[in-house]
Amino acid sequence: MAAFGRISQVLYRSTLTQTRRQLSAAVHGEEHQAARTWKILSFVVALPGVAVCMLNTFLKMQHHSHDHPEFVAYSHLRIRSKRFPWGDGNKSLFHNSSCNALPDGYEEDEH
Repeated sequence: MAAFGRISQVLYRSTLTQTRRQLSAAVHGEEHQAARTWKILSFVVALPGVAVCMLNTFLKMQHHSHDHPEFVAYSHLRIRSKRFPWGDGNKSLFHNSSCNALPDGYEEDEH
């Protein structure tokens, strides 16, 4: 068993040394080519990818309904064991009255 451990350490060290040599040769010999490759990839892949994501988000927002879903009072949600230390004690710190429901329903339904 100890022989297996020694063999694996020797193989790991030789592989690590070989990988370091290859990386250092690539860095010293082709640094201008690597920079040019990353520049081309940025303009050809990354920027169009960001543009497609922005278009997708815009189109989804056009079809998005701004109505909140029907309130269902599940017993395991919106549990308040103690009051919040701000406001009326029932609303979270980043409460949005049009999106977030209180334990007894949406605020807009009350008004």
